[in-house]
Amino acid sequence: MQAGIEQTRVPTTVHCDHLIKARVGSEPDTKAAALYENNEVYQFLGSASRKYGIGFWKPGAGIIHQVILENYAFPGGLMIGTDSHTPNAGGLGMIAIGVGGLDAAEVMAGMSWELLYPKRIGVYMTGKLNGWASPEDVILYVASKLTVSGGTNAIIEYFGPGAKTISCTGKATITNMGAEIGATCSIFPYDKRMDIYLRATKRGLIADLANQYIDLLVQDQEIEEVVENREEYILKYFDRLIEIDLSKLEPHIVGPHTPDLARPISKMAKDVKNNSYIDTISVALIGSCTNSSYEDMSRAADIAEQARARGIKTRVPLQVTPGSEMVRATTERDGQIHLLKEIGANVLANACGPCIGQWERPELKKDESNTIVTSYNRNFPGRNDGKRETMNFISSPEIVIALALAGRLSFNPFVDELTGADGTKFKLKPPKIAPEIPEKGFNDTSRDDIYDAPAEDSRSIEVTINKDSVRLQKLQPFPKWDGRDFEKLPVLAKVKGKCTTDHISPAGAWLMYRGHLDKISDNLLLGAVNAYRSDEVGIGKNIHNGNIESFSHIAREYKKQNMKWIIVGDQNYGEGSSREHAAMTPRYLGCAVVISRSFARIHETNLKKQGVLTSTFKDPLDYDKIMEDDRINISGLNNIKPGKPVKCVLHHHHNNNNRTYEEIYLQHSYNESQIEWFYAGSALNVLLSRKD
Repeated sequence: MQAGIEQTRVPTTVHCDHLIKARVGSEPDTKAAALYENNEVYQFLGSASRKYGIGFWKPGAGIIHQVILENYAFPGGLMIGTDSHTPNAGGLGMIAIGVGGLDAAEVMAGMSWELLYPKRIGVYMTGKLNGWASPEDVILYVASKLTVSGGTNAIIEYFGPGAKTISCTGKATITNMGAEIGATCSIFPYDKRMDIYLRATKRGLIADLANQYIDLLVQDQEIEEVVENREEYILKYFDRLIEIDLSKLEPHIVGPHTPDLARPISKMAKDVKNNSYIDTISVALIGSCTNSSYEDMSRAADIAEQARARGIKTRVPLQVTPGSEMVRATTERDGQIHLLKEIGANVLANACGPCIGQWERPELKKDESNTIVTSYNRNFPGRNDGKRETMNFISSPEIVIALALAGRLSFNPFVDELTGADGTKFKLKPPKIAPEIPEKGFNDTSRDDIYDAPAEDSRSIEVTINKDSVRLQKLQPFPKWDGRDFEKLPVLAKVKGKCTTDHISPAGAWLMYRGHLDKISDNLLLGAVNAYRSDEVGIGKNIHNGNIESFSHIAREYKKQNMKWIIVGDQNYGEGSSREHAAMTPRYLGCAVVISRSFARIHETNLKKQGVLTSTFKDPLDYDKIMEDDRINISGLNNIKPGKPVKCVLHHHHNNNNRTYEEIYLQHSYNESQIEWFYAGSALNVLLSRKD
């Protein structure tokens, strides 16, 4: 809109998957609640899409990543998406990369897109998954090896004979969760399984084209030979190599609170005991964009069928989230949904729902600790229901069903028994090999109810924004840098430990204000742990009155007085979601600088694009030098150069009114064009200046 162009310069779609809250079930949550509550937002998105030549997938159509896989992804393509799980399309051989909203907006406006040249991590697979092991176990195992930051600024390439044995949607599960280890993207080479999926989703012509140029879409044979022959110069091709024998891979469970705390299921009971985890499960949840394919639902339904045959239901509530209307309609037709309902499942909307915090849980008391098990992709504190006391353990859909039948986290289907309705003991059998595509083909879902194509003539279309809206606010440009060094800036927050974008700008109920920057800014750092305040969360010290107040309140007070301020981060600051509000809300409330030990890739770029000076400690131990009452100077800003450290002076204020200072140096990763973003006040300001 601000760029003044008539149509987007690249093919673009909008997907309404984030605003449907899980309350009762699919239909009432979508039609009776979401369409009413979010009507003005949907009207705005729909009208803007028609105006600017964008395809519009309506509420209930499905989660963006599943819809993309079913309709748009193709081998050899390059795609960016404003969600960290965009690499889901890597399961179909596409380089698909999660970015911030401004990255996407610039590309839509015809500008070039840049990325730090990535490292390469190879995952060489042999053997074949069997028994209870699933594609999700592959990425859970990889996460345990690389940790949440081990894939940062790297492309993960899966290859080897084992890769060919995994279905296309199974591959997508693996590449989807590459976001949990910070990977730029993850990708599989083109193979027959992708051909099968393309043809099943009515894209046979694309499959024919891929087969014609297959040499361009597969791993070079010499690389596999190097690995197989154990030749040392494999590191000529990869910065790191991980090898997995799929035949020996055991089902894994990860969590709580981080996706890299992994163990095989055989060790879960011991971990429950040693760490005093709550063994009793409160809710089990399967689906989401990660693993709600036809194959996934079929494997889960197989376990449900075994339970039904023994006359038992789940011992805890079971929530099922279909990834798309196509999968929901097909599994409804073919009986998988019925089998899951037979054992007590409730089917939620085709939307993100509890996976991103859109989940109402009135049954929980305040501060009540509880355990949930999910087949989702993310499990940070407060992520699923806004409650930090909820511990989320992640596993595959079939393992989650097994745990739901037992009602306890320590259950191991390999050795533990269940009790049938007649009192006899029995063990669950591993799920049968499931079809990767339906025998009858996917259900032909009418697009009229779920999709609006771009308007052929958009000149008369007006973008709908209610002038009295409390949900939508037209963005105003941020002010450009005033040409002066930063002097005596207070520290709004020094965060300790893991600080994801969910901690900086929580989702859940706050998502209703995604279109209103002022209102959503009230959630600033709501989940951040204060390094100075005995691990208190979301609060800090107001330097003007000495009171302990919420970070957002303090920031607003500073803003009233035109006072800029600083955030100090720990390791991998801003991991997780690509949520741009985690950069926009600090900037809006006056953040001038974020200094951290290290950054997650997308968040670092988002901060830069919003005009926040983004830097890391040259010596990571300098993190410990910054005190709560410090005032900080950063000089030489008129001469920022790529690779040149920035001088920072810490003015320490001691209790005896003595003041001391010390110098430290900050590093940054700005290139010449990114430095221009800082001086202009934001990347958007640069775009607007070029328009003029």
